[in-house]
Amino acid sequence: MNYLAHGRQFLDQPYVLAGTAVPDWLNVVDRKCRARSKKALPLCDSSNPIEAQIATGVVQHHADDDWFHRTEEFNRLQWDFTKRIRDFLGKDSGLRPSFLGHILVELLLDSVLIEDDPEELNAYYAALNEVDGALVQRTVERIAERPADRLDWFIGRFVEVRFLEDYPDDEKLLYRLNQVMQRVKLPALPDAFGRLLPELRQDVRASSAALLTAHST
Repeated sequence: MNYLAHGRQFLDQPYVLAGTAVPDWLNVVDRKCRARSKKALPLCDSSNPIEAQIATGVVQHHADDDWFHRTEEFNRLQWDFTKRIRDFLGKDSGLRPSFLGHILVELLLDSVLIEDDPEELNAYYAALNEVDGALVQRTVERIAERPADRLDWFIGRFVEVRFLEDYPDDEKLLYRLNQVMQRVKLPALPDAFGRLLPELRQDVRASSAALLTAHST
C-alpha cells in the first residue's frame, strides 16, 4: 500500500496519519533507519498521547502491508505487471520489472483513490500540515533506536510538494518513478515507458475494490 491507502482512515487523527507514513518516509530519508512494529508496540500505550498515536500509526502501516501483500489480487497484479514490464523493457532489464511490478500496483491504487475523491487528498495534506515534524522525528528515533536525521525537514517538504497529486498524470508519474529508481540505484526508465501506464492504470482500477476489501472490513 502507498501513502493515501494507508492513511485515509485517519484523516481526523493527524499523528496516527503521520505514523502510517513513517516507514515510507524513512525509505526516502534513511533506509537504514527502520520503524518496526515490535519496537513501536510498547509506545502505543505511552502516557504521551502524541507519541502513542504516532506509534499506533506505525503499527497500522505494517499490519496493512502484511495483509495487502498476501492478497490474491495484489499478487496476481504484481506478477502480471512484472511480466508485462519485462516484455516492454527487454530481457536485460535487471531487477526493474519485479520492483516496478510491486510499486506500480501500490502507486496506481493511490491514483485511483485520488481520481475518485480529490478532496480526500486535500484532507490528507491538511491533516499532515497540523503535525509537528520534530515530535514525529523524536518518536521515530525512540522506535528505531537511532537518529532519524532530516525526517522533520522531509515531512515539511512532503506536505509542501504534494507529489501524490502527480500520480494520475502519466508523464508526471513517470518522473516520480524515475526519482524512486535513482534513489534505489536502478537505471532510469525511458520516456517510452509512459505508454505502458494507461493499461496498467486500467487494470488497477478494475481491481481496486478487491484490493481494498480487507482494509474496509
